[in-house]
Amino acid sequence: MSVKFVETALRDGHQSLMATRLTTDEILSVLPELDQAGYYALEVWGGATFDACLRYLNEDPWERLRKIKAQTKNTKLQMLFRGQNILGYKHYPDDIVEKFVEKSIENGIDIIRIFDALNDLRNLETSAKAIKKYHGHLQIALSYTTSPVHSIDYYVDLANQAQDMGADSLCIKDMSGILMPDVAYNLIKALKKNISIPINFHTHATSGLAPITYKRAIDAGIDMVDTALSPLSGGTSQVATEAIATLIGDESKLDFNHLENAKETLTRIKDKYIENGILNPKALTPNPKILHSQIPGGMISNLLNQLKDQKALDKYEEVLEEVPRVRKDLGYPPLVTPMSQMVGTQAIMNILAKERYKLVPDEIKAYLRGNYGKAPGHIDPEFRKSIIGDDPVLDHRPADDLKPRFDILKEKYKDIARSEEDVLSLALFEPVALKYLKGLKDDVVEFTLHTGEQS
Repeated sequence: MSVKFVETALRDGHQSLMATRLTTDEILSVLPELDQAGYYALEVWGGATFDACLRYLNEDPWERLRKIKAQTKNTKLQMLFRGQNILGYKHYPDDIVEKFVEKSIENGIDIIRIFDALNDLRNLETSAKAIKKYHGHLQIALSYTTSPVHSIDYYVDLANQAQDMGADSLCIKDMSGILMPDVAYNLIKALKKNISIPINFHTHATSGLAPITYKRAIDAGIDMVDTALSPLSGGTSQVATEAIATLIGDESKLDFNHLENAKETLTRIKDKYIENGILNPKALTPNPKILHSQIPGGMISNLLNQLKDQKALDKYEEVLEEVPRVRKDLGYPPLVTPMSQMVGTQAIMNILAKERYKLVPDEIKAYLRGNYGKAPGHIDPEFRKSIIGDDPVLDHRPADDLKPRFDILKEKYKDIARSEEDVLSLALFEPVALKYLKGLKDDVVEFTLHTGEQS
């Protein structure tokens, strides 16, 4: 059985290593070779690319997708988004979620991978139904983590639920790179025994163990793997595509001539980002410590930055020891956005205040009220009450409380939004998208005034 490859360099690779700074032109320059290399799919959109286009690159993310689609004739295009969070950091109403799915598929996406930070599959219901409605490939990803709650049986149960929701494929999403090789083998074997849909394996090279884990995943019969072309692989990114393809041999079905040509182009681009300081070589260094701390590399960087701002770097080790305690108190949420930031911030507050939970961010209170979904594990009722008092705790899907908003935004921004895609950009990142769209309008005014043409 051949293993299919999903190339991540054009999304997760540059997001992990260089803050999602590849421009559309740079992506298009490498695309023709990748499109002919024999991949199952190219991950090119979603994640932080949408925000980065608007916030840092002065680009329209929708136009990027259309341009990529126009140049990709042989390979499926894939994206990632966070279910009810879409690409933002809060829950959006169902009408926004459905419209986003519709427009993503309409503009060129074939495969949509959705996940929820808490593995609360209720938060994937709307996006899953919309993907099926608009004839996209629905891939449901399970966020992998370790805790007394997160057993193989736990993931098998979730996988069965995902298949029942209509998933066309499943993804094991090991965002921290902490999945041990033999555990990966046993997990995939158990999943294969219980579900019939294809399984994709996604991990990061952060801990240094990933190449061995890929090998064990392949031994267990994995159907697809996420890898990154070598210039944007390693460290906090994925393992190099060429390495895993060589490991598999002819069954990889990848054309190494096209991979080599793409590699040369991407190496020149990478060198530019090393020279200008956007790609810090430290991001390419493995960090095996996370195998013991279970704290993702990005979260460690965030903790260090927060402590530096507070002039409290000497408290770093204490904070690292506090993180697992906070996570246990909160019912063992996976340390993935936004939970990793929330847990880390609470751990810092506990240490700096010299009293646990003396200070509690609003986001933690919202989590304890159930506004993000259901915690994976048990939360002590007395602990919860000490933080939120007698506030009610949601026992239903959080988005059920959100009113439709798309038509409201469409009317509000009718003078500046050129399309429904623009309305969605405003729905997700309102201040940032508004600044971008106003800039476009100002450019048009300046152009017409300069040339004397009538608009």
